[in-house]
Amino acid sequence: MPKKFKGRIFLYYNPFSGSGVFKENLDHIIERCQAAGYVVMPMRAADDFTIHEVMERLDPSEFDRLIVAGGDGTLNRCIDAMVKNDIDIPIGILPSGTANDFAFYFELKNDLEEALDVALGDKTTKADLGFVNGRCFVNVCAMGNMVDVSQKTDPTLKNALGPLAYYLKAASELPQVHAIPIKMTTQTEVIEEEIYFMTIMNGESAGGFRKLSPKSSMSDGKLDVVAFKKMPIVEFGPLLFEVISGTHPKNKNVLYFQTETLRVESIEDIPTDFDGEKGEKLPLDFSVLNGRLRVFVSAETWHYDD
Repeated sequence: MPKKFKGRIFLYYNPFSGSGVFKENLDHIIERCQAAGYVVMPMRAADDFTIHEVMERLDPSEFDRLIVAGGDGTLNRCIDAMVKNDIDIPIGILPSGTANDFAFYFELKNDLEEALDVALGDKTTKADLGFVNGRCFVNVCAMGNMVDVSQKTDPTLKNALGPLAYYLKAASELPQVHAIPIKMTTQTEVIEEEIYFMTIMNGESAGGFRKLSPKSSMSDGKLDVVAFKKMPIVEFGPLLFEVISGTHPKNKNVLYFQTETLRVESIEDIPTDFDGEKGEKLPLDFSVLNGRLRVFVSAETWHYDD
């Protein structure tokens, strides 16, 4: 007996995320969607035309949900395009990157069948988005001398070792780092500090470091700032292990605070990274789009109601 037609799904997928195995499952994904009563419009992330160009012409009333298959960078591009074009469609995630930090926060599994069950389900939760210099980030903005760890990590090593590859690469960078002067302005104070590296977090993890910001919430309307101060280089190695375990916020060499707004300035030209993609130059002005995104989550594991 034919399935009842429920609506249409916009599928945005990156065939190169992680090990690239997603494209081998594209037909199966479309099959699962059609079996659930949906017609799928797929778009491949490529250089032919951008997701921003598509979102400019998209009629959101024609789609019941949007599914993104890829890592955090793919999510970043898609969600930024949605926000800039005032599109509010609930989003399902098929994690297929290396770290998948945004999906990890929402307890979404890397297993394709389980991820499809959630993306085709009916339970959603609202999530904050970070906003910086006119563009969104879903998980993290990082800056400092170690900001390009994810880009420098060999893709083959990332696919083989996953997040462990980031730890190994970060350790190899230690002898080369130097402190950078930073000025941070919130709605209540001005902080000047010399740092090696800092992150402005919406989620809990970044680059495979699962507990980089263990107190973060994507529904509190705040950003979590984690900055690693200038310190003797011999103290940096042990601190790395505290970062892995999530105990570093109490370390004397770590500056941690929450804020609704933040301006970051420096007299130096500092590399930045937004969700694993190359970011913009300082100064950076941060704010939060509270509850802007609707995300499909598992009814069995997720504890927030819509």
